[in-house]
Amino acid sequence: MLTIHHLGISQSDRIIWLCEELGIDYVLQKYDRDPATGAAPAAYKALTPFGTAPVIAHDALVLGESGAIIEYIIHRLGGGRLALTPSDAAYPDYLFWLHFANSSLMSALMVEMIIPAIEPANPDIAEALRGRGNRAFGLVEQRLSDAPYFAGNEFTAADIIMAFPLTTMRLFVPREIAAYPKLKAYLAKIVERPAFKRALAVGDPGLKPAID
Repeated sequence: MLTIHHLGISQSDRIIWLCEELGIDYVLQKYDRDPATGAAPAAYKALTPFGTAPVIAHDALVLGESGAIIEYIIHRLGGGRLALTPSDAAYPDYLFWLHFANSSLMSALMVEMIIPAIEPANPDIAEALRGRGNRAFGLVEQRLSDAPYFAGNEFTAADIIMAFPLTTMRLFVPREIAAYPKLKAYLAKIVERPAFKRALAVGDPGLKPAID
């Protein structure tokens, strides 16, 4: 049996959504953030050596890291669905956006969280760091101008992993997206997927996705 250790309003939302898209049965173990600090509770941090969300348990295996979990579930439990194979023409696009989500986009947004603290003393550095996020969102807008989904014409796991920094992460790092009309249209489409709605109702009921 697959258990999703779900930290509220976190990257583990991705894993619930993935399982809903694939029709995979799972048990949800929910954890609340500390109301004072917003941090994960000690019980969640103890699940893996790095102590961050998401985390799954499958039989004797305990696994962390969004990308690793997504690939594990797709290939061990999902019959390869929502992934592209090396023979697909769009495979390089699939790989790029699957890894861009956390390697570049999430890291740029995490850095933006500390910009207010360093900007007064280091305005040039702050501006350079802010530019990384601007370039990332510009790249996203260009991609969605060229294709309906990140991997091309098909909805894939690349869309699932990209959605968190484009929506929920903006609750932590506010970013106006009025200048990105293709992104806004894409997000409005994504949140209407039945599996997305089911995942939200299960994982974070009452949470309003940041799509504007």
